[in-house]
Amino acid sequence: MAYCSAAASVCAGRAPTLLDRSSISGSIDLNISNNTSNRMFFTATAKSSYRKRHFYVRSEAKSKLKDPVTVEQGLVIRATFSRLLCECFKLIADHFGDARSVDKSTADAEAVASRITYHAEFTPSFSPEGFDLPKAYYATAQSIRDSLIINWNATYDMYEKMNVKQAYYLSMEFLQGRALSNAIGNLELSGSYGEALRKLGHKLENVVSQEPDAALGNGGLGRLASCFLDSLATLNYPAWGYGLRYKYGLFKQLITKEGQEEVAENWLEMGNPWEIIRNDISYPVKFYGKVVTGSDGKKRWIGGEDIVAVAHDVPIPGYKTKTTINLRLWSTKVPSVDFDLSAFNSGEHTKACESQANAEKICYILYPGDDSLEGKTLRLQQQYTLCSASLQDIVKCFEKRSGENVLWKEFPEKVAVQMNDTHPTLCIPELMRILVDLKGISWKEAWDITQRTVAYTNHTVLPEALEKWSLELMQKLLPRHVEIIEMIDEELVNDIVAEFGKSNPILLERKLNAMRILENVELPSSIADLFIKPKEMFAIDTSEVSKVSDKSSLTDEEDELDVNEEKEVDLPPVSIPPKMVRMANLCVVGGHVVNGVAEIHSEIVKQDVFNDFYKLWPEKFQNKTNGVTPRRWIQYCNPDLSKIITKWIGGEDWVLNTEKLAELRKFADNEDLQSEWRAAKRINKLKVVSFLKEKTGYSVSPDGMFDIQVKRIHEYKRQLLNILGIVYRYKKMKEMTAVERKEKFTSRVCIFGGKAFATYAQAKRIVKLITDVGATINNDPDIGDLLKVVFVPDYNVSVAELLIPASELSQHISTAGMEASGTSNMKFSMNGCILIGTLDGANVEIREEVGEDNFFLFGAQAHEITGFRKERAEGKFVPDARFEEVKEYVRSGVFGPYNYDELMGSLEGNEGFGRADYFLVGKDFPSYIECQEKVDKAYKDQKWRRRNPNLAAAWSELQRTMAASSGRNPATIHATATTPATAAVVVSGSSSGG
Repeated sequence: MAYCSAAASVCAGRAPTLLDRSSISGSIDLNISNNTSNRMFFTATAKSSYRKRHFYVRSEAKSKLKDPVTVEQGLVIRATFSRLLCECFKLIADHFGDARSVDKSTADAEAVASRITYHAEFTPSFSPEGFDLPKAYYATAQSIRDSLIINWNATYDMYEKMNVKQAYYLSMEFLQGRALSNAIGNLELSGSYGEALRKLGHKLENVVSQEPDAALGNGGLGRLASCFLDSLATLNYPAWGYGLRYKYGLFKQLITKEGQEEVAENWLEMGNPWEIIRNDISYPVKFYGKVVTGSDGKKRWIGGEDIVAVAHDVPIPGYKTKTTINLRLWSTKVPSVDFDLSAFNSGEHTKACESQANAEKICYILYPGDDSLEGKTLRLQQQYTLCSASLQDIVKCFEKRSGENVLWKEFPEKVAVQMNDTHPTLCIPELMRILVDLKGISWKEAWDITQRTVAYTNHTVLPEALEKWSLELMQKLLPRHVEIIEMIDEELVNDIVAEFGKSNPILLERKLNAMRILENVELPSSIADLFIKPKEMFAIDTSEVSKVSDKSSLTDEEDELDVNEEKEVDLPPVSIPPKMVRMANLCVVGGHVVNGVAEIHSEIVKQDVFNDFYKLWPEKFQNKTNGVTPRRWIQYCNPDLSKIITKWIGGEDWVLNTEKLAELRKFADNEDLQSEWRAAKRINKLKVVSFLKEKTGYSVSPDGMFDIQVKRIHEYKRQLLNILGIVYRYKKMKEMTAVERKEKFTSRVCIFGGKAFATYAQAKRIVKLITDVGATINNDPDIGDLLKVVFVPDYNVSVAELLIPASELSQHISTAGMEASGTSNMKFSMNGCILIGTLDGANVEIREEVGEDNFFLFGAQAHEITGFRKERAEGKFVPDARFEEVKEYVRSGVFGPYNYDELMGSLEGNEGFGRADYFLVGKDFPSYIECQEKVDKAYKDQKWRRRNPNLAAAWSELQRTMAASSGRNPATIHATATTPATAAVVVSGSSSGG
């Protein structure tokens, strides 16, 4: 590895000395082609004066497209790719020691301790005195980063040498969680690092706990993106992630007497030991300005404001492989020349720094509030910065790998761009701008390249989440892109007319209204003329006509005459709808694949959200059910359960191949296995008991059922249904004697977690209600440990890694048809937790796989929702008496003085914004509380405990949906691999990971 050990110095408390090693070289024969360079070289040097070694890979000659890789050669590449990587790393290991053997001896632990001590001394972020936990974390992270950099450089030099096709995953969120434990685990260095830190006076778990979660995401979208990168690395696919480096994240959530409060995240205040700032990799990003046409006929976007996007790279290691891929995050700034020195010296300090402040704020906050024009502008700037910088980087890489002869028609054979939801939609017009304006490619060829390069993952069916941007705003901020979008829209209009013809104007108009990218924008005159109605068909308000005519009735001729004189009529003002750009429609039109993230969601996408597009291009649409990685979500976060599985199966192969979990079936009734499982669950529950006491001050009993709902706070996810069910439970308890309560109810610890967006008032009211109910119940001596309600502040990945292994019941109770997939349901299931939920998202597939007995089902189904809403609108819905009772109890003030009329009012009435119970809480409430009674009974009579340890049912049947590197989800990644000649994956809508 990078540094040699000095055990005696470490043990004596002195800084270790580093041994000199001579420079080494090696090569690997690629055996790809007789016409190209076939050898990979590596060189490693070590000089005592620098106390470092350097590793790089160089080739004899650049690979050029004028000597293209054939299909047969591609097959050789695909088949030997992993072997070549292994040979490369084996040569390194022969000289520096194999990282995978570090667990085998004490000497390796001493070498690790030496490297940690080296970084504490020579790459410090802290003062030299002492070696406390924060300093130990940074030194440990930097030492493991050394190993990642070696693997990282070798991986990408291999990609460069082989000129492989590469997937690029663009996402506004990457919810990574802690990186240290994941990296140590993936490199199989847990034993040596644990022993090394013990020698240095610390426990590994205490050092790991010092790492703040990277504040780069919020929910399932970001967690999916991070797990996807982990899976691609583990499966040795060439891939790269692109995102933004948010300085203050979404927000840090505080829970006070007033409910949720938000403060800025501080995850970067002490620096980030994982990232490497690439000051030599930056790209200009333009806003505003104007478009001019040069003498050569080319469009040029000039003037405006220019910022610079700077690359920050984070290595992503695969599991049991040396493949290490990259997450590139962009920060924003302006060149020093834009600092107004004259204004500063004149005392106008704010003005002098204005351009820098405007640039930096783009990467301040994830999802800044967009109620104001300034907020909307900032969000659009964020999205364009991500797309523009990333695509410039991708194009530069393509040109570099292509050598002197760049063939742009080969671009889709070497590049796959995956848009994670609609946030990166501007990739489409940006790639067109680069190809047409900067590379001189014709519109037709550029459009073909773009469509074959880009793919789109849809994550929602909620109308408000299918982004629309003001055309006026976009014209000001991105004038050239609006021109491109208008041209794409015009081509789409022509395609629709060609497909459906002009014989049925009503059908054609409906199709255009549904499918156009531009909303409320005039059609081309040649098309608009089709929909001009004859004047005699114009509707006239007779009350208005009577104002200008004394006639009590009009003949047809008189009516037509009055129409011609309509300018004389004082008609009421007409509201003109705003002109909008529909980003989801642009994604569908501009990409070659559209995928949903669960079977039911993908069907809704095809049959409802994009039905007109599906009928036109059915081949574009597919399903890629989300998944989660068993490494982070079992092996690392639940080590006791992981050991049990490994023991009974006879090895760790299940971590990469979860089909092997089926072997647990033969031990399903084994009492020893069930006893071990219960013991592991108890250990995890005790950890949560301590955590809750520390974070909230509430004491809970580990003997109660741990009932958990942790996810973003939203009305459709129905935390409100959960807490109203708890209120009903509490009210019934209060009406009983102590003996009756104990007989009737099972002891429960109800745990909530999740953030409500700062501007989402209703979601924040739900948080307030949960915390108020908890404060009342938790301090009620009549109830004691029979019921506790705890809201965990600032829920994130690290908190999930603690709560999920301790869970016994998990709630996934969204309104049917509204949750795209969900991934937390998979995480809970794979940790032996029973689910209660609706037939929504991935719940459907999980229930099919684990069996009906392992899933508590309630509520309306997706195909019934529209009918129930119509019933409500017609005033036919009759609420259940128990539901009315609960609402009245909340309003009674028993949970404090806060006025919950607006929250309860949203569940009442038959129509109106924020009214009429749009998410069907009242409709599903009766079946929900009845289902909860079944949960109580199952837990109380011990059937739960007999069912839960039966891992054959709860685990082996989850192989299709549980892990990004197992069952269905490696198939998701493998199935989207392209032809062997490309030797890479096209992420054609695939969305493994979570």
